[in-house]
Amino acid sequence: MSRRYEDLSGPEIAERVRPSSIVLLPIGAVEQHGPHLPLSVDHVIAHEAASAVVERVGDEFDIWLLPTLSVSKSNEHAWSPGTLWLSAETMMSVLRDIGRSLATTGVERVVLLNAHGGNTTLLTTALRELRLQFGFKTFCVHPSLPPAYGGTSTEDELGMGIHGGLNETSVFMHLRPGEARMEHARRWVPEALADNRHVRFGGSVSFGWLSNDFFDDGVIGDPTGASAELGAELFERAVTSLCEQMAEIASFDFGR
Repeated sequence: MSRRYEDLSGPEIAERVRPSSIVLLPIGAVEQHGPHLPLSVDHVIAHEAASAVVERVGDEFDIWLLPTLSVSKSNEHAWSPGTLWLSAETMMSVLRDIGRSLATTGVERVVLLNAHGGNTTLLTTALRELRLQFGFKTFCVHPSLPPAYGGTSTEDELGMGIHGGLNETSVFMHLRPGEARMEHARRWVPEALADNRHVRFGGSVSFGWLSNDFFDDGVIGDPTGASAELGAELFERAVTSLCEQMAEIASFDFGR
């Protein structure tokens, strides 16, 4: 049985999408990832991670998979020709309109699966807006929490492998064998931030940045040691964690 929302007929929506269901919206991006990766990286990771979760636990937790939202808030890469991006205002409007559409089904739980770090702050805001406007229980999950927002990165990357670095490149190599162009990979780590305690990626002080502020190639990290084998391990770990998160989301209440 398909668990893709789009495969349902109109009458089936009323029969099979229930208040207790979970609707899962993968959100990726189409944006530059340096000379060694294609624009599709975040879209691919979002789509494949969400699909794997639904394949494993979709029946157990009654999850319905929405089409992947591939164009999102990527304006930190707007300097690079080819990047497709929505403004913050447009992105919020898109999420609000999707929420308005889902509200007609009676579903109560909406999960955003985000594979693009640049969306993180806006999606956190969107969770509350969607809850307020439509009464959903809203959640945001990540295949890997971005290092700029509290996630981890490798020691060799000084904790700042946030875009096109070792882990992201490895996961893409696993998901799309042969599509990475590793002959173009090199080390792009902002060493000048390494001694900062606060003003750095993952530090206590947030700062505005564009992806080419550090290197002209727009990569922040070191993909030179990336491998499909590492990517398979990271992807499996991510999917396992996401499935565990879905279990808690399925039973979540506010404790009243």
